[in-house]
Amino acid sequence: MTSAREQLIELIKSDAVFHGDFTLTSGKKASYYVDMRKLSLDHRAAPLIGQVMLDLIDDIDGVVAVGGLTMGADPIASAILHQGIARGKTYDAFVVRKEPKDHGRGRQVEGPDLNGKRVIVVEDTSTTGGSPLQAIEALKKVGAIIAGVAVVVDRQAPAKARIEGEGYEYRFAIGLDDLGLEPQ
Repeated sequence: MTSAREQLIELIKSDAVFHGDFTLTSGKKASYYVDMRKLSLDHRAAPLIGQVMLDLIDDIDGVVAVGGLTMGADPIASAILHQGIARGKTYDAFVVRKEPKDHGRGRQVEGPDLNGKRVIVVEDTSTTGGSPLQAIEALKKVGAIIAGVAVVVDRQAPAKARIEGEGYEYRFAIGLDDLGLEPQ
């Protein structure tokens, strides 16, 4: 029986790696693109993502919620929430908007009250670390305690060094070498 991680790697290779000329969120050019949204919203992959990410963060004590900058983090947090319940874990999920709402309660962080609570910022794939760091800034404003950053696919780019340079633990489940790809 292959592990959830091995199954997820095979799905990413077959369904989420695209070759061509791409511009990443960071503005950087790339000859391939790992489209994790294609898989994080797929019925086959979402449970695997939840299981793999639970394995990645399981040893971090006191975490009550997971989430990050919309949109990449949203299905990852949801997968962790659902697979966590199946394992008897109770992680809530939260969503960080790019900007605070200009109506209603004007919130930038949606979900449970995170003041004084330990959270993990999640992301589907990370290159520069910009999205997790943007989420962290919003979370600090609501009093959340950042226990770390956890990413499904790390592009072996500046993200790890940048996030660790800001004083946060950085973990990833799958690297480019797992996918047979070279850093760019």
